[in-house]
Amino acid sequence: MKRFLRTREFNLIVFIALLMFVVTLRSPGFIGGDNIQRIINDTSILIIVAIGQFFVILSGGIDLSVGSIIAFSGMATGMLNQYYPGLPVGLVLLIGVLIGLILGMINGAIVAFGKVPPIITTLGTMSVFRGFTFVLSKGQWVTAHEMTQSYMDLPHGDFLGITNLIWWALLVSMATYYFSRYTRTGREVYAIGGNKTAARFVGVKEEKINFSIFSISGLLCGLAGVMWTARYAAAVNETATGFELQTVAACVLGGVSIAGGSGAIPGVILGALFLGIINNALPVINLSPFFQMFIQGFVVLTAMFINTLMDKRNQKLLLNRRRQ
Repeated sequence: MKRFLRTREFNLIVFIALLMFVVTLRSPGFIGGDNIQRIINDTSILIIVAIGQFFVILSGGIDLSVGSIIAFSGMATGMLNQYYPGLPVGLVLLIGVLIGLILGMINGAIVAFGKVPPIITTLGTMSVFRGFTFVLSKGQWVTAHEMTQSYMDLPHGDFLGITNLIWWALLVSMATYYFSRYTRTGREVYAIGGNKTAARFVGVKEEKINFSIFSISGLLCGLAGVMWTARYAAAVNETATGFELQTVAACVLGGVSIAGGSGAIPGVILGALFLGIINNALPVINLSPFFQMFIQGFVVLTAMFINTLMDKRNQKLLLNRRRQ
């Protein structure tokens, strides 16, 4: 119990509770059951994509192309649903996920086998994939009246009173948590991010890990792309522009070290929820939405500063224990 109280996840839970308490003073209905589910529902796509970003950052890299992959996979499935409305919606969803997986594999192949740094690779593919979206759509949008109802119901249906989108986020969270904690590949991601040289000496193949994590990130972005266009009933070329900032923010807030090797999925989920609460609270406290980007950037910088201080503190504690 004492160990949990010292974790970043516990600190984030406290910050979330304090934030909700302050906003509730202004709007008592903020912590109502319906509004809490609305916040979680609004944050579910961010949770899904942030988990993919988590694996990339955990390995010591970054994926700047997540927004473009979301846009392309969402546009592709939106147009597929528009021109072939008779296709089963499950098949359309699978195609969207596969498109995201293929784009993620392209990133992974360039990083793993081309030896191009992740930030350079994804900075390039961010523009390439976004360009593919404009070429595919020819600059046009797919709107609600051009989509089938079954497609738009993908994230909006509910089971046991909980929306399908939340169930998808929960399924992704549980599957990736198991992968990160209880599989060999998951542990190897931590090893690569912590110390690449030492990881190679014990037989960890860096190429395999890089290819795998970018593939996972792309797959989850493909799923998010379908859910995004179905939820908002629109496939737009500018979909998810700048979304990579929010995914990095969720990871950093959740205690994921930007240098790699440290972090956990529960922290990423809490970080995403923290951002979701902030975004939901802005209208309640009558703060202009134009401050949203400023607040997110400020929160990320603050979180990185705190994480750096905690990392230094942990290193000192470790050195002191070794000396003793």
